[in-house]
Amino acid sequence: MNKKVVTFGEIMLRLATPGYLRFNQADSLNATFGGGEANVAVSLANYGIPVDFVTRLPKNDIARACKMDLRGYGVGVDKIIEGGDRVGIYFLETGAVSRGSKVVYDRAHSAISEIKPGMIDWDEVFEGAGWFHWTGITPAISQGAADACLEAIQKANEKGITVSCDLNYRKNLWKYGKSCGEVMPALVAGTDVVLGNEEDAAMALDIHPEGVDVTGGHVEGAAYESVSKQIMAKFPRCKKVITTLRGSINANHNSWAGVLWDGKKLFESRQYQITHIVDRVGGGDSFMGGLIYGLLTYPDDDQKALEFAVAASCLKHTIYGDYNQATLEEVEKLMGGDASGRVAR
Repeated sequence: MNKKVVTFGEIMLRLATPGYLRFNQADSLNATFGGGEANVAVSLANYGIPVDFVTRLPKNDIARACKMDLRGYGVGVDKIIEGGDRVGIYFLETGAVSRGSKVVYDRAHSAISEIKPGMIDWDEVFEGAGWFHWTGITPAISQGAADACLEAIQKANEKGITVSCDLNYRKNLWKYGKSCGEVMPALVAGTDVVLGNEEDAAMALDIHPEGVDVTGGHVEGAAYESVSKQIMAKFPRCKKVITTLRGSINANHNSWAGVLWDGKKLFESRQYQITHIVDRVGGGDSFMGGLIYGLLTYPDDDQKALEFAVAASCLKHTIYGDYNQATLEEVEKLMGGDASGRVAR
């Protein structure tokens, strides 16, 4: 039995235009919930891993609906603290072909943005836990959220809990007076497994890849070896660096793969051509959820863990909403090479 995984961050109400409508064309919005760390938690629960999602939510019916939604997917919500006045919102307009998707945030003064260190009892939260996951979104929300995240990482380090991070640079969020580069290194210093792409590494850690162009539809995995080596040199605690390789041909067609550096060897996954994307929001989170599952389930096989993460996130691109609702069997089938999409009957 795996020890519990804990994820920490903000969950939001997601209001998306139906189909491919623009904001000004829509007279209704589809309401679901989503957020980086919650999306990872749902993936893990879906694969049978015990997981708690920790956040701060107000005491109102929207927050109650949010908890019920997470609970329905098997995610533990009893460590969520109450306080504040509102659940953050994000609006999504899904792009097509040459028109990219757009996100508009309405999350200022959300309950978690007003969190302070000491509000969460991390000793209690981490009881029975073996893994803690955070993302670069949380410290971007506010100084208090950054401080609470650092508090959690330090407590996890004290307890010998594995810490993972998705660097997740969001330029529209860093608005409270500090830059990503000022805040992130102290948090990454306590992290064992780091996921990011070339922009994340550059903006969060001032580490730059050489000879990489992600706009041409093909990304060369070996080009990330230098970034991985630099991250490990700068942050000696780090044991694995993983990079998602997304080649954007257009909004509906991406190539998708990943590489993992363990300090000695660069593992590269097979590449998928995702030609008809249904919803790419949450794609990186589904990769992280798959990766944590893979590293826990195949601790001596980094190649297999990486292949699981890439296959899981490939399937997420075919599923509407933030959460990856692909089953363990579906991921394993795709990992095994069956990408036919034939009717199962």
